[in-house]
Amino acid sequence: MPEWTSAVGAQQLVRLLHSQRPAEPAGRGGVPAYRALADGVRLLVLEGRVPVGARLPAERELAAALSVSRTTVAAAFEALRTDGFLASRRGAGSWTAVPAGDPMPTRSLEPLPPEAAGSVIDLACAALPAPEPHLGQALRTALDDLPPYARTHGDYPAGLPALRQALADRYTARGLPTMPEQIMVTTGAMGAVAAICKLLVPRGERVAVEHPSYANVLQLMRDAGARLVPVAMADHLAGWELPAWQQTLRAAAPRMAYVVADFHNPTGALADEGRRRDLVTAARAAGTTLVVDETMADLPLDDAVAADLPRPMAAFDPGGSTVVTIGSASKAVWAGLRIGWVRAAPDVVRNLVAARAWADLGSPVLEQLAVTRLLTDGGWERSVAVRRGQARTNRDALVTALAEHLPAWEFTVPPGGLTLWVRTGGLSGSRIAEAGEGLGVRVPSGPRFGVDGAFEGYVRLPFTVAGPLATEAALRLAAAARLVAGLPHAAAEIPRSFVA
Repeated sequence: MPEWTSAVGAQQLVRLLHSQRPAEPAGRGGVPAYRALADGVRLLVLEGRVPVGARLPAERELAAALSVSRTTVAAAFEALRTDGFLASRRGAGSWTAVPAGDPMPTRSLEPLPPEAAGSVIDLACAALPAPEPHLGQALRTALDDLPPYARTHGDYPAGLPALRQALADRYTARGLPTMPEQIMVTTGAMGAVAAICKLLVPRGERVAVEHPSYANVLQLMRDAGARLVPVAMADHLAGWELPAWQQTLRAAAPRMAYVVADFHNPTGALADEGRRRDLVTAARAAGTTLVVDETMADLPLDDAVAADLPRPMAAFDPGGSTVVTIGSASKAVWAGLRIGWVRAAPDVVRNLVAARAWADLGSPVLEQLAVTRLLTDGGWERSVAVRRGQARTNRDALVTALAEHLPAWEFTVPPGGLTLWVRTGGLSGSRIAEAGEGLGVRVPSGPRFGVDGAFEGYVRLPFTVAGPLATEAALRLAAAARLVAGLPHAAAEIPRSFVA
């Protein structure tokens, strides 16, 4: 039987096709109707708005929904099969695919070591320098707090009691009453995701994920043996396509779903309260555990958004049986501060703690003390204010530079977070990343953030450079785009200073 994990209804597919930018008109010397339909479906697959492995409606049903002949749909499906974007089996229907062959180079997210960066502008990682002097002050104070802990064995699988209390108090202050027994401290957010996957997702189980999603988490889940079920994000930073989520949860019955509701990585989308409530309701009805990553929640960049943030997802799960929340100091404060946490029902936390003996036993005590100090002495808010100011300045500089030097590239400016999700004007994001590295700029291309080859026409750009460096990054990317496009004399137009 085919390996399809979701289905796209006829009316849903029609809406998606109509949401695309107008193409060359069919007929009268334009693109034939069947070819326009095939190209539309192909683009939806490449952009991740229709997942690979999604079952398409029957030809007769789709023809009726589009008000075209069945012959037109049949010809479009045949063109998609020829191009490698559709697979079919008699009696089983047709489902989306991607062409076989060697995968495109996608480039990594690992940052260059500072001593190796040289003249390369490294946009691979969405991380900023530490917000000093606040982090240094917290670490110095943590050293003063260390002696009582240093006289113990130093292993705290659930986390230091003082930090668990401080995190519980922070959730309570956000309108989400929380006990310390609902908190487990982890080694970064990735440690939290890994622990949850190990507990909740046996190998071969389905996990629903936003599409696109955070690349490192997608790879972690693949390595854990999960079967990823992608659900396309809505356009224009609106968050999630609720009908698609509801359908996926009903049809695929995933054991777990992973979502980033607050300034989503990579798109920067912010889900409103209505979508949060409806997704929790749908997950509860499907028996799916909803893992909510809040690592970006402290990073609204626009004042109006910061003044009216939606409530946490867990606020819509009063019984506490559906939502598991992940947080971290790494994005809000500093990537080198590897402290994360899980907020969940007490029994889930107890099970996570019990399983930790086979993982890392616990997180570094001194770093936990530093985060405790940040949370209790006001240092967290001061650090976040510095981080938001840095990210806002960098975002605005990057947007200005892209608009000037790459006007064909498309994006929507996000209201928060650390990343810009950019459509590269019809060019291969993987090829741009490959060319850019030779010109002294490193970027991750779109397929890293997708499943099965989607998002080839995208790159992710972080808010990590400003001023002349942002302009230089845009110039180098523009030169890479010209090389990929094969424009005459493109290489000659690259200034000598671009050579890394």
